[in-house]
Amino acid sequence: MAKAAPTTFRTFTSSNPTFNSSSKPSIPLQNPSFLKLPITYSTKCRTQFLSSTHSPSSLTPLKAADSSSDFVPSTAFHGLCYVVGDNIDTDQIIPAEYLTLVPSNPEEYQKLGSYALIGLPSSYQVRFVDDNEIKTKYSIIIAGANFGCGSSREHAPVALGAAGAKAVVAESYARIFFRNSVSTGEIYPLESEVRICEEFTTGDVATVELGESKLINHTTGKEYTLKSIGDAGPVIEAGGIFAYARKAGMIAAADS
Repeated sequence: MAKAAPTTFRTFTSSNPTFNSSSKPSIPLQNPSFLKLPITYSTKCRTQFLSSTHSPSSLTPLKAADSSSDFVPSTAFHGLCYVVGDNIDTDQIIPAEYLTLVPSNPEEYQKLGSYALIGLPSSYQVRFVDDNEIKTKYSIIIAGANFGCGSSREHAPVALGAAGAKAVVAESYARIFFRNSVSTGEIYPLESEVRICEEFTTGDVATVELGESKLINHTTGKEYTLKSIGDAGPVIEAGGIFAYARKAGMIAAADS
């Protein structure tokens, strides 16, 4: 019996970029280090390995822009907060009955957003999206531990983004939800240093300062340090993994 060809693993490494500006910039593209995210839960996702049957010496490096440029994020997200607890799963974020909606269809994309977080139990008396509305008035979601657990549906971060949410700030994330948020570019999955879901109330006014990795609750006057979004930042800013790859020249641009 013939032996299977050995598999060669490739990894991408990079240090985290420095956030050093509060202005909205054009996106400086870097080496695709977002393919290697840190390890374990929350923002610590397993490293993604790319397999190849070719020898390392025959591999052609991916084209990318000058890696000396630091990623500079959007200035801030400001608005009302919607607070949820621990273990909010993807079926609560977007129930399976709505997965037939196709996000690439603009009308169905809007409809998908209108159902965001509709699966929350009745103990959540305030709806994330009001009845007969397609957009939420809450631009920041505050969550506890293990946000986005459950199935691996990409519709979950897409529904939140379609509803108009800009960021989730959680104690920790399910690994697949975090990766789907980055790959779709729909929403920033930010991680707090402390358990903030017990210090916020739905309707509080807050600001997320990406450049300073800071969350400000204007209602209570308290400030919180956030963990850096790291290498995932440029991908989300570009609009997702494919948009980033096209702008970096790693794949062909979409036909106009």
